[in-house]
Amino acid sequence: MSDVSLSKAVRSNLLSLQGTAASMAKTQERLATGLKVNSALDNPTNFFTASALNSRAGDMANLLDSMSSGIKTIEAADNGLKSITKTVETMQSTLRQARQDKSFKTGSYTIDTTAIGSSTIKNLTFTGGAFGTNSVNFALNDTSAATAGSAAVTFGAGGTLDTAATLDFTVTVDGAAQNVSITQAELLAVGDNNSTMTAAEFRTILGTKVTGATVGGTGSGITLTSNTTGVASDVDVGTATIGGTVGTSTLTPTLAGLNAPINGTAGTAAGVAAGTPKTVDTMVTQINNNAALKDFVRASNDNGKLRIENLSTSALSVTGVGPDGEIDGTTGASNTASVLGNDVRKNLVKQFNELRDQLDKFADDSSFNGINLLRGDKLKLTFNETGTSTIEIQAKDEGGVPTSINNTALSIDEVFTSDFDSDSTLDDKLDALADVMGKLRSHASSFGSNLSIVENRTDFTKNMINTLETGASNLTLADTNEEAANLLALQTRQQLSSTALSMASQADQAVLRLFG
Repeated sequence: MSDVSLSKAVRSNLLSLQGTAASMAKTQERLATGLKVNSALDNPTNFFTASALNSRAGDMANLLDSMSSGIKTIEAADNGLKSITKTVETMQSTLRQARQDKSFKTGSYTIDTTAIGSSTIKNLTFTGGAFGTNSVNFALNDTSAATAGSAAVTFGAGGTLDTAATLDFTVTVDGAAQNVSITQAELLAVGDNNSTMTAAEFRTILGTKVTGATVGGTGSGITLTSNTTGVASDVDVGTATIGGTVGTSTLTPTLAGLNAPINGTAGTAAGVAAGTPKTVDTMVTQINNNAALKDFVRASNDNGKLRIENLSTSALSVTGVGPDGEIDGTTGASNTASVLGNDVRKNLVKQFNELRDQLDKFADDSSFNGINLLRGDKLKLTFNETGTSTIEIQAKDEGGVPTSINNTALSIDEVFTSDFDSDSTLDDKLDALADVMGKLRSHASSFGSNLSIVENRTDFTKNMINTLETGASNLTLADTNEEAANLLALQTRQQLSSTALSMASQADQAVLRLFG
């Protein structure tokens, strides 16, 4: 255009038209992109500030994916934990059901008193059941040595016996009453020539007057023991009185010299004759009070028969029962009765162990994206673009040591049929599961707290991204309404500039008329 000479008016209009076109191009670009700052040339400060804000928002958006996966990992662990908790609750119900069940099997047997009434010991032998491989004998007859009956008297402070007075009482030996009367003369004959009686003098005189019993003792103690043994062996001392002329005797009817009352009991019962069969009631009492038998079997009187209840889930063998169902104390395979175990408790053992196996399966299947918090895996999440804000999530025990959540870590052991024999054992297992429930609640609380933290951080990050992107947009976005108005104004200006240019050209064309 430098080769062409333009008039001042044309050149001025042309430049104005070119400026308008450039402005229209810029406005059209802003409308097309929606940005008022499309490059650093438009506004370096706003461009680079917005770029930094958008970059940070992008970095935080990438962290959101990690946090989202972390939330799902925690939710997966929580799902497993809920199922494990329900499983433990069902296991508790199983134990309670076993605890309440009392459907133990029994066997009732008559007593063959002739067969067991001998001096040879006759036993019932219990094996199996709650005894396991052990065997416990119970004596059916009494073969202990017969003892002698006896009585005891405590001699008091003594006292005097007047010349014409007597000390009278009765001693019964083996059912035969003997009247005993002690005079002052007899006292003086064995004593120290005075009328005051001592315990030693009393023993000496008594030994000469009582037959069928031996007098003994030391100090103030005096014993009378029958010279026989057996069921009838017995000694009794009757109440003493002062007879004759009491005079100045200090041995009053209340017996200052003999510590009243002296009508002693029948000493040690003479026991039973060797080989005497025990009664059913005696057997019931002794079996139920025997430390080696109680809680393993329970006995009762079944209309004169001995009922044996097997307190076990396993079959109980009772040796000493003949083929006819009578207890005779004989041994051998043909003389062994069987009492079946508790089938209800036995089936509950199987149910408990199946639930226990499912517990571990729930723990193994509670993973997400390869991370299983119930197996002790660690989940680490980063919350900011610089990596300075993080959280590590992992199951830990009471001491803060990382742990898994399964049967082994929770100390839930496999049970055996023998574990369901005893109510006390079931109570112990219920207590143990109560502790397990406490641990599970603690883990659930910990995971819930971590989940809340991550969810709160996710919401915070989303809000921060929105803030950053909004801030960047404020620096770079164009106002489309304004730009549209600008474009309309520029179009009008362009039209006016074109008209002005046309008019300037017409002015230059006026010279052509001179050549007309």
